[in-house]
Amino acid sequence: MDLTTKVAELEAELQAAPSARRGASLQDWYPRLPARHILLGHRQPITSVAFHPQFSLVATASEDTTIKIWDWETGELEQTLKAHTKPVQGITFDHAGQYLASCSSDLAIKLWDGNDGWKNVRTIHGHDHSVSSIEFMPGDQHILTASRDKSLKLWEVATGFCSRTYVGHDDWVRSIDVSSDGRWLASGSNDQTIRIWDASSSEARHTLRGHEHVVECVAFAPVSAYNAIQTLMAVRLSKSDTDQIQPGQYLASGSRDKTVRIWSQQGQCIRVLAGHDNWVRSLAFSPNGKFLLSVSDDKSMRVWDLATARCLKVFECHAHFATSMAWGRTHFDTSSSSQSSEKQPVNVVATGSVDLSVKIWAP
Repeated sequence: MDLTTKVAELEAELQAAPSARRGASLQDWYPRLPARHILLGHRQPITSVAFHPQFSLVATASEDTTIKIWDWETGELEQTLKAHTKPVQGITFDHAGQYLASCSSDLAIKLWDGNDGWKNVRTIHGHDHSVSSIEFMPGDQHILTASRDKSLKLWEVATGFCSRTYVGHDDWVRSIDVSSDGRWLASGSNDQTIRIWDASSSEARHTLRGHEHVVECVAFAPVSAYNAIQTLMAVRLSKSDTDQIQPGQYLASGSRDKTVRIWSQQGQCIRVLAGHDNWVRSLAFSPNGKFLLSVSDDKSMRVWDLATARCLKVFECHAHFATSMAWGRTHFDTSSSSQSSEKQPVNVVATGSVDLSVKIWAP
């Protein structure tokens, strides 16, 4: 590495650092070594991680058929949930934090009630093969799942009734995401495509093609990331265009072809982010919309600047394949007055690995 490149990297890191000496906002933070906690307890590879939206809890899922609930601030194990009979493939909390939903290779979808000691209060069946990904819809009245049976299904939380099935992929659907307004769904598949679905009609509106291998992960960009993505596109929006901004317009995908791609909803590949040496397994946008994080079977985490598509940081985050990642949704009160309710996101990231560990990255 030449001196000019090294200096540029150091300058970029200083700009993004959350140092109290610089008075930088915590919102400008991204992960860096060392990890705050290493959570050990699972007996098989980690498959999914999810943060509670209100409390300092993180849930982890594993091929050992269990889910574990941890306090990410202290690193202490709170509880182990046992009910699945095969590997747990995905977990997610609802937006209120009352329920945790899980899906598994045992074909089951389970709901766990946090108000009742994380008791398994409902089990749903309906997919014909392994259930690989799960998300709550906005409003928390429905759950979306994806399966190796090539379909997505929408379930009523209260009854377990399947209200809609989305069919169109030609192979295993690996991952899903939901736009923040619930209007759009994204799915990535072994058929090497990403599909954008109209949630209300079951219709696949767009098919995104470009990856050369299995699509392992998809993630809608938050509206906070639109300025950076449009800078990357060299697009300037008029005020009328800005006023019409809607969730779900941009997304990112990671693939076994070792690349990350940034897309418009209509299927334009805005940029290909290359650098990983193995499968890209999980993605997370930073809450402030400045960064995109990716983890890979090359054991590394990469921090991408969305406005320039430049990799700001790369480091080995695990001793084996890095399989999963989540950025915390927890918020804390930043006001000094009890009359103010202003809250800011806590910058915390969790990663899971085949090395059986979960790592917590925090300021």
